[in-house]
Amino acid sequence: MEDRNRITRLHTLLVVCLVLFAVLLGRMVYLQLWRGDYYAKQSDGNRLRQSRILAPRGIIYDSEGKELVNNLPGYAVVLQKQSSYKPETLQRLSNLLQMPVEEINAKIKASENFYEPIMLKNNLDQQMVTKIEEQRRYMPEVMLSVQPIRNYPYHELAVHALGYVGEVSAYEIEQGLFKNITQGNLVGKAGLEKTYDKYLRGEDGAFMEEVDVAGNDSVQPVPGKNLKLTIDYELQKELEAFTDKHLAFLRSSGIAPGARAAAVVAIDPRNGAVRAMVSRPGYDPNWFVHGISSKNWNSINNDPNYPMNNKVITGEYPPGSTFKIVTGSAAFELKKVGLDEPIFDGGFHPMVPTMGNAGGEVLGWLTFIKALAMSDNVYFYELGYRVGIDNIEKYAHIFGFGERTGIDLEGESKGLVASKKVKREIWDEDWRLGDTFNAAIGQGFNLTTPIQLSVMLSIVANGGTKYQPYLVDSIINSDGSLFEKPKRAEGKHIDVSQQTIDYIRMGMSATTQEGGTASYFAGLPKPIAGKTGTAENSHGRDHGLFVAYGPVDDPELVVVCIVEQGGFGSVAAGPIVYKAFEEFFQERGYMPRPDKVAPKKDTIQ
Repeated sequence: MEDRNRITRLHTLLVVCLVLFAVLLGRMVYLQLWRGDYYAKQSDGNRLRQSRILAPRGIIYDSEGKELVNNLPGYAVVLQKQSSYKPETLQRLSNLLQMPVEEINAKIKASENFYEPIMLKNNLDQQMVTKIEEQRRYMPEVMLSVQPIRNYPYHELAVHALGYVGEVSAYEIEQGLFKNITQGNLVGKAGLEKTYDKYLRGEDGAFMEEVDVAGNDSVQPVPGKNLKLTIDYELQKELEAFTDKHLAFLRSSGIAPGARAAAVVAIDPRNGAVRAMVSRPGYDPNWFVHGISSKNWNSINNDPNYPMNNKVITGEYPPGSTFKIVTGSAAFELKKVGLDEPIFDGGFHPMVPTMGNAGGEVLGWLTFIKALAMSDNVYFYELGYRVGIDNIEKYAHIFGFGERTGIDLEGESKGLVASKKVKREIWDEDWRLGDTFNAAIGQGFNLTTPIQLSVMLSIVANGGTKYQPYLVDSIINSDGSLFEKPKRAEGKHIDVSQQTIDYIRMGMSATTQEGGTASYFAGLPKPIAGKTGTAENSHGRDHGLFVAYGPVDDPELVVVCIVEQGGFGSVAAGPIVYKAFEEFFQERGYMPRPDKVAPKKDTIQ
């Protein structure tokens, strides 16, 4: 019995020893395999001081090589990673940086899973750099790091296309939203800065310095790739300035007191290259580079017109009378109307007497060209009745509505195409003839983005080819050589005949001639084809739209403008489109610049 108890105790002791051995072995494996790199770095940290050299982000150029985004030299203050910091060191830093100790501790805590130095503040001015250098002997853990600072020299210019950068968050790193990123890195947060972040970012370098033994070594950073855009700086600048001026005029004159937001896009119909992109209101992307202040963030966040939204790609609006291009195309393709066939406008449609022209206007007998030029509703109600909602829906999709265009920006909206299915899903009601009438003139359930309208109009301008719009022409190496061209879908001819396209072009050309709704465009040196639109708005005054392309004989530019709560398109949006073509023609020498005075000839005696 005693021997049996002894054996039991020996077995128990053996089990305990085996468990302890397994625990020690497991701990050793954990330290060597899972945490080996960390402790190796920590060991090196006792004799080496590592300073990361941030790679400069790639420069962004306009179509002619003008720098729209670049980098400036700057200093940042960083903390070498340690298990703990002296309270007096943190308090001294707090006083120097004018940063609460709580905020410094929060940055330390956020970096506890990373070994890299902790960035506390960047873009230091020279006075602060001097103060920190004077106090360095009391703060051996503190270092000054030279780094490139992202700079947007023209502030709000093209901000919704360019986007902005900000420091990567711990959450973004943990979620793997950015590859090969460490704390303190700047990453693209919006616009092209975000879409092309992996090209723009580059590869960081490092400077290693011996603490106890003289000597150092360094790995130089690799700059990011540069982007060459399709944007025309001069056109973008003039268009933004005039848009701001015109919105102010609409408000001050009482024409449209609530006109504070607008979207304008100009593209080349021959290939889809975006020449200008304006969304109002805007913001200064420099605010975000160093961490946006509460004051600036509140000014953006509390603005009811949403400055952060790129309305060109996210704004969804009823297309209004600009959609009559789709309805007319469907009617011609399905042989439901002839070009010279007269349709009577008595001010309302007899099948739905409550639906008619604005103000009860009566235009009498009309053929297609005059009906489109005068933007007559009753005529297009009749075409909608003849074609039917299913065919209106079909041709809307053919022209690109209800789907993303594929532009190289994140967050693009799909819009909405009116259909029986859509009404059933939204209202759970049957489709009615009045719904068809509304759909035929771009109201009701139709919603579109300005970039979709520009694709539709480009199809008309170029004779029937649908191109994917884009902002980046090429990705360039730091030495100026070509790295690659972004991949884009090839142009595809839509299933609409050339004859129908020609009819639409004839009607749009008549819009900007005498008797049309935008006859003032005749003042330009080359003929323009256009279409006005007024979109219903349940939250206030109607939105004003205008779309145009030109020159008519050889289209080079398509311009789309929407002014929120602007009222009639010819007054609210038309002048902005006119300005775009005026600047475009001046650049090409078709008309003189009034502000340019010929220089006086030097006289040499």
